[in-house]
Amino acid sequence: MFKSSTALFVALALGLSVASAQQPDPRQTGNVLGIKADAPDQYVVQRGDTLWGIAGKFLSEPWRWPDIWRINKDQIRNPHLIYPGNVVRLDRTTGMLSIDRVEPRVRVEPLVAEAIPTIPLKVIEPFLARPLVIERGGLDKAPQIVATQEGRFNIGAGARAYVDGLANTKETLWQVYRPGSALVDPDTNEALGYEALYLGTARLVRQGVKNEPSTINILSAVQEISEGDRLVVAPRPQVFSFAPRAPEKPVRGRIMSIYDGRSDARFDYYRRPKTIGATSGQEQETLYGGETGNLAVVSLNKGAKDGLEPGHVLALYRSTTIFRDRSVGPFYMGEARTPPFPLPEERYGLLMVFRVFENLSYALTLNVERQVAPGDVAAKP
Repeated sequence: MFKSSTALFVALALGLSVASAQQPDPRQTGNVLGIKADAPDQYVVQRGDTLWGIAGKFLSEPWRWPDIWRINKDQIRNPHLIYPGNVVRLDRTTGMLSIDRVEPRVRVEPLVAEAIPTIPLKVIEPFLARPLVIERGGLDKAPQIVATQEGRFNIGAGARAYVDGLANTKETLWQVYRPGSALVDPDTNEALGYEALYLGTARLVRQGVKNEPSTINILSAVQEISEGDRLVVAPRPQVFSFAPRAPEKPVRGRIMSIYDGRSDARFDYYRRPKTIGATSGQEQETLYGGETGNLAVVSLNKGAKDGLEPGHVLALYRSTTIFRDRSVGPFYMGEARTPPFPLPEERYGLLMVFRVFENLSYALTLNVERQVAPGDVAAKP
């Protein structure tokens, strides 16, 4: 399963528990903001810190960061306010945070690139500009690889390829994609979009004239690149800089797929009807598919039209139904068919939305205590 190799080096950076068993119930103590009993009075920001990690030092629910931080909505959407060397102070009387800034010696303000990010950018950086969600046939008019170096079936980094459709372009850096699978809403069975599978990057080295194809060099490849694959202009680098927070309105959606970089662009999940009860005749669709864990990218069937924004934190839930049918099949024990036994819906982790489209969004799983699977519920915590 494809994962950014850098994610392995930052996996421990988000090793916060979903809820500390040692923390008292804030509803019983009056600590409605959930400030940790062992929260420090002050903390000096270090290089490599994140807003999520700093919030976790003070709060048992890190997404409530804006509730104790004197910032307005504009600053929530652009919270590059904390830099290495700044001191974050907790006023236990008011339950609010403030910051002592360390003025730089040379320049008036530190560079934006030095500001503390929301979460480790190396984890989600490969996904800030991808995966690409398109309409059906959305890549049909994109420049197309028509031949590869020496006619090879598959090529990788360092190889050359020949492309139609670049004769009049001024762009030099491109990303290579292949049409992927539909992103299907598990509630409505509607295709909300189509995922274009990211394959790598390329540079235009010779522009074709008249009817000649142009030449590209493959700079990087996460999968084999072949004839027929399409090119999209490489976007400018983006910075994810949104304060972690819960949505303002109730949101309840489900995970559609796990983005893992396979040729399918996701783990397909399969539906099989199950009869509920002995005589009811009702059927239920059971989702089958891949599972993942912490720091994984998943797609949700909720997007901008549902009020989701980058930085929104949702809780993950799963309800399981146990089927103990020993009346037929390999587990036949001569027993009468028993009704299914539904287990209560239980919360087991968090996710943070980082890329939003109109009808769907992508999120990073955080602090999960069990495997994450398509069909699991994501709701306002």
